[in-house]
Amino acid sequence: MHTKDKESIHSEDMLSEHLSAQLVLFLILYGITGAAAFIAALYLLLRRGNAFAADVTPPLPLRRWAASFFAVSALGHVWWGVFYLLSVQHLSSDDLFCSVGYVAIVMLDCVTLLTTIAGTLLAMLQDRKRPVWPVFAAMTPFVAMGGVLMVRPSHQLMLTVIAYILLLYVAFAIYVAFAVKQYGRWLRDNFADLQRKEVWLSQALSLVFMLLFILYALVDSNIVLIYLLHFLELVLYGFLLWRVETLPQLDDCSLAPEPSPKQENQGEVPFSIEQLLAEHCVATQLYLQHDLTLMQLAKALGTNRTYLSQYFVDKGINYNTYINDLRISHFVSRYSEAQRNGRSVTAQKLAQESGYRSYSTFSLAFKQRMGQSVTAWMRKVSQ
Repeated sequence: MHTKDKESIHSEDMLSEHLSAQLVLFLILYGITGAAAFIAALYLLLRRGNAFAADVTPPLPLRRWAASFFAVSALGHVWWGVFYLLSVQHLSSDDLFCSVGYVAIVMLDCVTLLTTIAGTLLAMLQDRKRPVWPVFAAMTPFVAMGGVLMVRPSHQLMLTVIAYILLLYVAFAIYVAFAVKQYGRWLRDNFADLQRKEVWLSQALSLVFMLLFILYALVDSNIVLIYLLHFLELVLYGFLLWRVETLPQLDDCSLAPEPSPKQENQGEVPFSIEQLLAEHCVATQLYLQHDLTLMQLAKALGTNRTYLSQYFVDKGINYNTYINDLRISHFVSRYSEAQRNGRSVTAQKLAQESGYRSYSTFSLAFKQRMGQSVTAWMRKVSQ
């Protein structure tokens, strides 16, 4: 055998070993992402308790939608694996099987993933129920084009299908951005302590989902993009699971009650609301109650939530601002009193006594109210 032939065979052996090692690594990563999604789905469906935050009860619809997304992701790993195993057997004898099967699975993937993603993101926004059926309706042209593509394969039509699904998701991401903004306004109007209710996380999840969809459309056979896609999948699974389990159910004021006929006839005026607030909120220090909501305050005042909310609007503030102003004033008064009496008190303990369950929420509210950080203000008072 010639030396050149030996070198060629040696090079082919090295390439074969490299590809085999790369294939094994990919299969391991592929199996891990599929198993992670399956375990997450079982956890959300079967576990009643909360392993992430024992004191938090997440919304049940959100848990179910997230579980359906994880289940679809796990099934996607299964049907893609089966397809590639079957395509290897039919590749030489039946190329039509590969093209039709590929398009069918892409359609199945996109329809199931996009609808469960939409349901999960919208279930995070608890100000009102947002239907998912428009997403199904928007998928109809995609399914129709996919059906045509299976009958008459066309590279141009394939690009059109990919462009349509990406544009559809971009449109949905824009809708989520507006919905999140509306949800943040609703939170500020109804809740004083916004811990674990950060609205930007919903938008961040939407952007991560969109990035995964773009990678999914472009991945083809690029091994770097394939590894990146599966790594981002694992990050997304962990992030989403944490978000679902740390988002509390906000069922106290999901629906605004209509004014009663008696109240409409009497015509509540801002002055009467102001008196009620002074008597039943300020004098009794009701504002120190953790997680006090607009609905709870309205009940304590014996008035209607609609009138109370309108009172704050007429004053140019919202419920969140009103309660936080009272709490910050309470904190300032208590700390100043402690300084005059020579008593030592920590900001964390005093913030909790002032109605805040989360110190980070207090710190942000204090800076917005006082124009400086808690530490800077305390240093100034001490001096």
